[in-house]
Amino acid sequence: MLEKNPKISIITIVYNNVRDIRYTLESVAKQDYSNIEYIIVDGLSSDGTLAIIEEYKAHIQVLISEKDNGIYDAMNKGLHAATGDYVLFLNSGDELFATDTLTKVFNSASDADIYYGETKLVNEDRQIIGDRRHACPEHFDWTSFKYGMNVCHQAIYVKRDIAEPYDLQYKLSSDIDWVIRAAKKAKKIVNVRGYVAKYLVGGMSQQRHKQSLKERYEIFKRYYGFLPNLFNHGVIAFRLMLYRLKNGKTRD
Repeated sequence: MLEKNPKISIITIVYNNVRDIRYTLESVAKQDYSNIEYIIVDGLSSDGTLAIIEEYKAHIQVLISEKDNGIYDAMNKGLHAATGDYVLFLNSGDELFATDTLTKVFNSASDADIYYGETKLVNEDRQIIGDRRHACPEHFDWTSFKYGMNVCHQAIYVKRDIAEPYDLQYKLSSDIDWVIRAAKKAKKIVNVRGYVAKYLVGGMSQQRHKQSLKERYEIFKRYYGFLPNLFNHGVIAFRLMLYRLKNGKTRD
């Protein structure tokens, strides 16, 4: 049984993102929750990012700045350094939703294996542009992604002892595989029933959308089976068509 005020390891991955890193750092620094271990994994930035990180050194417990072999290699470094009861990956440009987000998450229930909540999308001007296309499910388990990733990676808090390393064979969608593996181990998963994150649109998986979709398909086939995955992707395509007809645009 965990204490009422569990330690949360927040891990931020960044490389040459001087434009957005301050928003992420600030959202962690302003939390009214005290038991935070903040870990920054920097890919040896050269654009001024490290100077901004230095301004927040009082709020950072671990800073790793070295070359890596991609985003999931960097995430594994952060996971290896983490000592908290829970881990949260909040990458550069993303934010915790409000100053009391962590307090609300851990007050929602005690000793869950996974906590999750909703996410607002923000643009480069930090304006909220709406919700994700995939609504957060009322109840979440390892099968919940069969029709798409309906919980944002930045909105999932995972107990560290069920958090395995990221699979480096995937370059853009290993986070989906990671969450599914954790959810398969989880006995208690809690819906926080509120917004817990702001997600900056336009990440690497959106920039290389075709490769990302291919990886997602392979991951879903691995866990859900070949024929069920074909059917599920038919449902995904139909829902996407309806969404586009209704909204005239696409969101993750």
